[in-house]
Amino acid sequence: MKKVVKFGGSSLASAEQFKKVGEIIRADKSRRFVVPSAPGKRFSADIKVTDMLYDCYAAAEQGENFDEKLSAIKERYEEIISGLGLSLSLEGEFGEIAENFGKKAGKEYAASRGEFLNGRVMAEYLGYAFVDAAEVIRFCEDGSFDEGETDRLLHERLSQYECAVIPGFYGAMADGTVKTFSRGGSDITGSLVARAIHADIYENWTDVSGFLVTDPRIVENPQVIASITYKELRELAYMGATVLHEDAIFPVRKEGIPINIRNTNRPQDRGTMIVESTCKKPKFTITGIAGKKGFCSIYLEKSMMNSEIGFCRKVLQVFEDEGISIEHMPSGIDTMTVFVHQDEFEEKEQRVIAGIHRAVKPDFLELEADLGLIAVVGRGMKSARGTAGRIFSALAHANVNVKMIDQGSSEQNIIIGVENRDFEAAIKAIYDIFVNTQL
Repeated sequence: MKKVVKFGGSSLASAEQFKKVGEIIRADKSRRFVVPSAPGKRFSADIKVTDMLYDCYAAAEQGENFDEKLSAIKERYEEIISGLGLSLSLEGEFGEIAENFGKKAGKEYAASRGEFLNGRVMAEYLGYAFVDAAEVIRFCEDGSFDEGETDRLLHERLSQYECAVIPGFYGAMADGTVKTFSRGGSDITGSLVARAIHADIYENWTDVSGFLVTDPRIVENPQVIASITYKELRELAYMGATVLHEDAIFPVRKEGIPINIRNTNRPQDRGTMIVESTCKKPKFTITGIAGKKGFCSIYLEKSMMNSEIGFCRKVLQVFEDEGISIEHMPSGIDTMTVFVHQDEFEEKEQRVIAGIHRAVKPDFLELEADLGLIAVVGRGMKSARGTAGRIFSALAHANVNVKMIDQGSSEQNIIIGVENRDFEAAIKAIYDIFVNTQL
């Protein structure tokens, strides 16, 4: 069996955390390929190494002396190396970083050095080979990710090693210019490595014991989701549930490789398995609840709207022309409501209103702001009767007024619109009816 294991910044923030990671890797010989992030926060008021690098490079870019800032970063690594009892020296690496900062090598180069250096430390600590991600993760000249070439390079290189460390978050163009994924991109690197080596499992180790049914800031100690499909995960991630970078699921999904979200500080917990499909019945009718605030709606009425060819297209064209993305669009025979992000819409609202009037001449138009959207997701909803009824019953009992409902034909997702002020109460009510009471 072959496993790829990725460890997040909080899992590698100190020598003590490194030791936990070492114990986890050594406890299972199939954990042969390791993808580390840069050191995260050691305590709440601490600064992540990536942010320290950004700050250091900003000083270099302004022509200021950045020696002190770079020394502070160096101290973080020396503290880890010393705590692990290693004889490793990073003098050469830091000398090269200082030189490249002076040459204005770019913010992405600067940001990538946290993972690069941690990869060096991890490889030394485990006795694994070190493979620089810049040599095997490829980006095109226009900055877009080169999926095919990356898969070829990774497979070719990693097939030479029994065990290896590949830093996360970055790669490079063919000329060596370093490029990074968006923040959290080490998750993507782990997924790419798993696909390239045809891994049996991709373990993603972080500081939580898997995905939770809902936000712990709203519901105290919510249940952990034992298994979730990629489709369910996409729905929840779209609504803000973040434990894994959402782009990390695509490479492994194509290969049918499951992802296991695990907790470095509680390695005995089984975490959450993310799979393509499963026969296992979910513990509850729903898999998860997620949501976001900050939406507004544009409500239109027009008699005989349903018989007017191109009506919806003309309305949506107005939003497209203004560069505004649509979130949801429930409609009736003579009505149509468009939900958009409020912060995107506010500056352009009058132009949109005027554009709609010119395009379709509605009988009535009304705006409503400060709305939240909540997604109730679950493969178990497909075979359960009365799911929507239970949701509305719970919301009515909690005195929450429902502003919108939208259910797709997949029957795995129901979107509910509420006022921002009712957002937390709505999530608590839905969680209670499906998880606490399980009626």
